[in-house]
Amino acid sequence: MKKQKLSIAFIMLCVAAAPVADIHAEKAGKGGISPEMMSRIRASYPDDATTKALRNALGNSDIDKIALNSEAGNAFDTNFSHRVKSKGITNQKSSGRCWLFTGLNVLRAQMMATHDLPELQLSQNYNFFYDQLEKANLFLQGMIDYAGRPMDDKMVDWLFTNPISDGGQYTGLSDNLMKYGVVPAEVMRESYSSNNTSRMRNLIALKLREDGLELRRMYADKAKPAALQTRKEQMLGEIYRMLALTLGTPPSEFIWTRKDSKGNVVSTRKYTPMEFYKEFAGNDLKNDYVMLMNDPTREYYKPYEIDYDRHTYDGENWTYINLPAEDIKKMAIESIKDNAMMYFSCDVNKFFDRERGVLDTDNFDYSSLMGVDFGMNKADRIRTHASASSHAMTLVAVDLDAEGKPLKWMVENSWGNGANDGHLIITDKWFDEYMFRLVVNRKYIPADILAIARQTPIMLPAWDPMFSPDE
Repeated sequence: MKKQKLSIAFIMLCVAAAPVADIHAEKAGKGGISPEMMSRIRASYPDDATTKALRNALGNSDIDKIALNSEAGNAFDTNFSHRVKSKGITNQKSSGRCWLFTGLNVLRAQMMATHDLPELQLSQNYNFFYDQLEKANLFLQGMIDYAGRPMDDKMVDWLFTNPISDGGQYTGLSDNLMKYGVVPAEVMRESYSSNNTSRMRNLIALKLREDGLELRRMYADKAKPAALQTRKEQMLGEIYRMLALTLGTPPSEFIWTRKDSKGNVVSTRKYTPMEFYKEFAGNDLKNDYVMLMNDPTREYYKPYEIDYDRHTYDGENWTYINLPAEDIKKMAIESIKDNAMMYFSCDVNKFFDRERGVLDTDNFDYSSLMGVDFGMNKADRIRTHASASSHAMTLVAVDLDAEGKPLKWMVENSWGNGANDGHLIITDKWFDEYMFRLVVNRKYIPADILAIARQTPIMLPAWDPMFSPDE
């Protein structure tokens, strides 16, 4: 009996093995890599002396160092015909708060110029505290709003995938400042967790996901709306505790001494954050500014809105006017000529020579190095998720030729001191390919484009490729 069982098992194994081989061969013929195809692929690789030398170099070096186009930096002019005055480079360190640094840098430059202040730094930590608390509420209220949908619903899945982040965009900035005001940097200084946000953010995200599941269970158990809201508030109290322990407690009022540009004391008084904002800034960030976008995958001269892409539940969704790059440049030039900085976002890591602080499509020659073509245009890169806005900075300068056409641009970055005193230089060609968003004061926008902003925007889903928070 024992021998018979072994024989049967052996026969079954052989029978099972044969179809596997047949299936493998069949799949190879329908799209898999067959041995014959592998032979042809191997034969296409020229294993000559030049290729071996290149392989040795790439195997022991940074690809960008070898692809660096040394000719691109020769005789590179760093002079700018028009530049907005700025003072003091900021450093977001290991955090995704570039959107906040950029917005506050634009604001502080204006405040210093308007009120003859010798220097001013605004507290990113103060506004970041409320940003994280508001985003937590946005997620939890979303859990309540969509509690009746199944877990595999696209919106529910998106919420659990994106419970909170430290990245953001302009409408989140405007909602935050118009609701909570601002404070000087010395009133609420940076903490380790504000400069290094990943661990704090991950812990809060973990807690929010747990809370989201609890709210869904309560809804399934027929909890009344009031009970859901009460429990949400308790959850927010726990998030507040986590933020206060890691970032500090935001002040409700503070005493600040104002000095003029010569260092003379002008006044010493008590402010609330909103009083400080209204006295020294006063901008209506929601109504005085318009976000412009260059997205060649969609129709130009149309307004668009991304659903649920906001920082606060009662705030504004990300809304923009889609325009050709040339139109955006004209408004940017007018703004710079009038000494007004702008919120600017782009795909910063593309063709970025960090040592020189230059963004130029000619910086690296990957095609010659690898022996392959990289031919996608901007629209194709967006469609395939190969490119999207990744970082916000402050646009401060443009260099115009004799005919008034831009040759290059300059942005004030928030990565501390470095090349060009913490500024990045952008060639006009790179601007065309990797610039995405610019926020411009209405007074620099032509009437026909402003009229577009009054149209009902085309609604896009939260998971649209343009949902790419600046970090």
